[in-house]
Amino acid sequence: MMFQFAKEGDPFILVFASLTIISYIFRMHWLMAVCLIFTLFMFYFFRDPDRITPQDRNAFYSPADGKIIVITEAKEDEILRENRLKISIFMSPMNVHVNRAPCDGVVREVVKYYPGKFLSAFKDDASIVNEHISMLLEGGHGKIVVKQIAGFVARRAVCRVKPGDNLKQGERYGIIKFSSRLDVFLPLNTEVKVKLGDKVKAGETILGIIGNNL
Repeated sequence: MMFQFAKEGDPFILVFASLTIISYIFRMHWLMAVCLIFTLFMFYFFRDPDRITPQDRNAFYSPADGKIIVITEAKEDEILRENRLKISIFMSPMNVHVNRAPCDGVVREVVKYYPGKFLSAFKDDASIVNEHISMLLEGGHGKIVVKQIAGFVARRAVCRVKPGDNLKQGERYGIIKFSSRLDVFLPLNTEVKVKLGDKVKAGETILGIIGNNL
């Protein structure tokens, strides 16, 4: 398996690698050590490992690596404007930050960017007032919303898809830089397969199963 990195990390890696080389040339060893540490961290943070997602049309896979911090019924009031099963995943700086599609589907809604604040991603209000991007994905079991949310450290979310694009279950579609949060709004009749505090992996961990009786 080839080790690869998200393209969004290229500027960060280039800057810190260049500073490492420059500080070495000018014999600023303490600065070189600091820049080298940051360079290695950027390589680590922007890693983008391949994942094998078992195709299951009745399953919703986690769109992010991290920890489950919210499982509740809540109103998705930006696009669907109706109650859904809301599952929130917190991503620490140690997690892979590449996001993946939870199910097969077509991007129906214009990807929305909402400028806002940068509260800690753990806070309840973060999904409402923080900067975020919401994507409406329509698949075999209806419409779901996936929301990429910037946190206190994360200042940029990137969504690589546009309306009309087709996504496959487990396919990469975006990234959030540094610690952040991702909310997914699923149908209410989804059978939840995770619990609070669980560690999940994008494209590998099943968040919920839905039957054929939608």
